[in-house]
Amino acid sequence: MNPPPAKPTRRDALGNRERILTVARVALSGSGSASLTAIAKQAGVGIGTLYRHFPTREALVMELYRHDIQGLIDRVPVLLGENPPLTALRLWFEEVAHYGRLKFGVAEVIHAAANGGLDDEYYGPFVAAIARLLEAGADDGTLKPGLDPEDVLLQLGVLWRIEPARGGAARAARILTLIVDGLRTRQS
Repeated sequence: MNPPPAKPTRRDALGNRERILTVARVALSGSGSASLTAIAKQAGVGIGTLYRHFPTREALVMELYRHDIQGLIDRVPVLLGENPPLTALRLWFEEVAHYGRLKFGVAEVIHAAANGGLDDEYYGPFVAAIARLLEAGADDGTLKPGLDPEDVLLQLGVLWRIEPARGGAARAARILTLIVDGLRTRQS
């Protein structure tokens, strides 16, 4: 016998979920240890409602991660459509750095939940996004040909380790300049 069809999610439940995610994004960017009770209260829902949507802190953090990483992946074609490849690469790296500062407090949760990246469904698409930027730059002669996108991802990984409260934005900008300079051809 077939199971009954799943009930559609109610509009108010979807609204609750979105409010929880919006509040959690801000709260967890300020402190990776923000309490789930405080997040629920600020979102205007009970703690039970939060746990119905996100049964664990890790589930909430990973949902934010999935949404934000997909947003970064989706930005690549937009940036390439609006900018020369080298500019698109730099702008995208800046967005990745900003994301890294926002996720500083929860980076270890994400790393552990994704088994150090081995179980991360977004690893391949993220590497492909980097590859697309590198290929566009190689095609117009501003970036070295044959760059390995996984090597570039390893370089970008340092952005998750920069403490935002101690000059993080300035340090990230300096590191991004070093990374981009290393990828550029001599004439660009």
